[in-house]
Amino acid sequence: MYNSAKAAQIIAYLALKTEARAINVLKAIKLVYISDREALKRFAMPMLDEPRASLPHGPVNSWTYDNAKGEVEDANWSTILDDRANHMIGVKADIGVDDLDELSDAEVEVLDSVWEEFGGMTQWQLSDWTHKSDNIPEWEDPNGSSNPIPLERLLHAVGIENTVEHAQFLRDQASITKLLAELA
Repeated sequence: MYNSAKAAQIIAYLALKTEARAINVLKAIKLVYISDREALKRFAMPMLDEPRASLPHGPVNSWTYDNAKGEVEDANWSTILDDRANHMIGVKADIGVDDLDELSDAEVEVLDSVWEEFGGMTQWQLSDWTHKSDNIPEWEDPNGSSNPIPLERLLHAVGIENTVEHAQFLRDQASITKLLAELA
């Protein structure tokens, strides 16, 4: 089940790493994808349960991208993040790291390591980096369009064996989480 509050908090965490408490939208989306992919690689579980897609500027977490572009009205985003202006997403003035309670310690470690490696890059450098098959082999050029990145292809790219079985496990976990949320 997609957790929009967690997605917003991931972007907020990354934005809080900057002096301006804001981050370029494209850069944020690239860092979310790289972080989610790294969590999958380290723990065999992604940070976000959502479809992913190959776009002209590289891979994206689809629903997070829609939220970041402002195509979805979501209270989880508007309570944490400021409106998008000049291609930037900012963190509301009253939000600090301690308010980001959707992120586990392990996820924060992933975000810190991704920021350490990629935080100094511009959005265009990140876009170029994600286009290289040695870096992100699951991305395929959509020729100006958008193509889904199958979960099995992503799992294979990060080195997880038995991709079909593991993808089904992740889908089952998402179904259970959704059912429990509906019962609560």
